[in-house]
Amino acid sequence: MTAKMKRRDLITLLGGAAAAWPLAARAQQAMPAVGLLSPLARASASHLLEALRRGLAETGYVEGQNVTIEYRLTEGRFDRLAEMAADLVRRQVSVIAVPGGSVAALAAKAATQTIPIVFGVAEDPVKLGLVASLARPGGNATGTNFFTAEVVAKRLGLLHELLPGAARVAVLVNPTNTTNAEVTVRDVQSAAHAMGLQVQIFNASTNSEIDAAFATLVRERPDALFVAPDAFFTSRRLQLVHLATRHAVPASYPVREFVEEAGGLMSYGPSITDMYRHVGVYTGRILKGTKPADLPVVQSSKFDLIINLQTAKLLGLEIPPTLLARVDEVIE
Repeated sequence: MTAKMKRRDLITLLGGAAAAWPLAARAQQAMPAVGLLSPLARASASHLLEALRRGLAETGYVEGQNVTIEYRLTEGRFDRLAEMAADLVRRQVSVIAVPGGSVAALAAKAATQTIPIVFGVAEDPVKLGLVASLARPGGNATGTNFFTAEVVAKRLGLLHELLPGAARVAVLVNPTNTTNAEVTVRDVQSAAHAMGLQVQIFNASTNSEIDAAFATLVRERPDALFVAPDAFFTSRRLQLVHLATRHAVPASYPVREFVEEAGGLMSYGPSITDMYRHVGVYTGRILKGTKPADLPVVQSSKFDLIINLQTAKLLGLEIPPTLLARVDEVIE
């Protein structure tokens, strides 16, 4: 082969590669992007993120193959949700998935009236202003209402049934999760009054504040601890359960992950894992062309009471037979 022919072949090869580059770029741009906005910490939320990806896969979308996910996890920093929502809007993602509660959902809603939003919230999404109604959302948002806030009174009643001699209950809330904290405090105080219980509110929105709250709690010596439903607390479940067990404080938690994974005493509520999966399913359906306004808000219909007998034994507690008979899952 002559030098001239080699140069001609090289030019042809480079020309073909140059033509392929725009095609590859267009293919990458054509892949839809999902923005995932949540106050969770990635290190402690792998099972939830996997549940969301599983929901996407049920509708035919696999991360890295035909969809990308832009992760915006604030690790408990609720004050960063607004700027991260705005960043996802600037990046023109196809859908914003916000399974991390009302503050994240409201931040996304404030950032865009056009990009579809799929939320997961504990409070009533109609009262929050996210949708016009559950059956007909009417705007650019839909999702699931998982009711951890609405079952506060029921959960306090179960804790009182476990500890009939209790007189004072500490309630841990995250003040930066404003709506959730207000609803929890209101409902728990109302329920406690009806049960003849005294309530003391403790605030924590960082790891160090959790430690400080427990330092005060140990001095006050309440009979039990009630942990509010909150994405930050869920991400810090190992820290919370460790402190409660170390200081021998019987505690009730909002979701099963505290009991199953961290060894907490008891929980009552819906499956947060299933909620993340459902957000993934709705996100996939929207990517396929369904409008959020045509997808009714799904409400949790199943609530599980879970008790860890090993932790109860460690705390020197006897589970009343009437309560044990209603337990959905016992961890031994």
